[in-house]
Amino acid sequence: MTDPVTDPEHPPTDAGASPVTNIDIEPDEDGLVRLQKLLARSGVASRRRCEELMLAGEVTVDGEVVTRLGTKVDPRTAAVHVSGKRLPPLSEHVYLVLHKPTGVVSTMSDPQGRRTLSDLVADRPERLFHVGRLDTDTSGLLLLTNDGDFAQRMAHPSYEVEKTYVAEVEGQVYPNVKKRLLAGVELEDGPVEVRRAKIKQGAPGRSIVELVIHEGRNRIVRRLLEEVGHPVLQLARTRFGPLHLGGLKPGESRELSADELGQLLDAAG
Repeated sequence: MTDPVTDPEHPPTDAGASPVTNIDIEPDEDGLVRLQKLLARSGVASRRRCEELMLAGEVTVDGEVVTRLGTKVDPRTAAVHVSGKRLPPLSEHVYLVLHKPTGVVSTMSDPQGRRTLSDLVADRPERLFHVGRLDTDTSGLLLLTNDGDFAQRMAHPSYEVEKTYVAEVEGQVYPNVKKRLLAGVELEDGPVEVRRAKIKQGAPGRSIVELVIHEGRNRIVRRLLEEVGHPVLQLARTRFGPLHLGGLKPGESRELSADELGQLLDAAG
């Protein structure tokens, strides 16, 4: 399997996508700002067009449609949607997608001197946290941020953010194995729910399968596939919720766009 994370459905991310930035909006003494001003300064549209969207019922705040012009909101906590798309709250935090190579430890430091995530983002001035982790011998998508609360929330299993893995395994995987995976597999530390499973390639000696799960237990995918008789040879995580690697090469990272962060917040409820 020369490139376990190749995904023709998700070409390289558009370089023109706007990253999440801290927008310069001066709130009033109560920390609030007019909604149409927030929308306009966030790049949704012109102020006049944002007012039209509000009047048309296209804007919600915390699940409620807001049509009254001049309504004020807290730009750091309000869950604002425009035409169904989440507008990320104002934040001084950074959010990165990283393509972790195999052989890199999923920590920011290592007493044994092994290569870590911090080595891959040494040019970033922020003190970053990783969202969950990948085994040292697993490659693929990791989230990095300096928002500790966000990191804990995204990694917590109760929020059920789906994660997609592509694995090269021993032996030929037949449809009955797929059915067994989808029915749920019991491991020593409890059952595993597989949301979706796909046999991408099958041959007598090796197969490639794609699994979607929401859990992050230690080596969960490797243990799951070994339990059904197909030990993993190579493993990569290709998606985290709505995020995908696009054209990121191993070791590269990029900032999330505002749309991506909004979709991710929605995916985690």
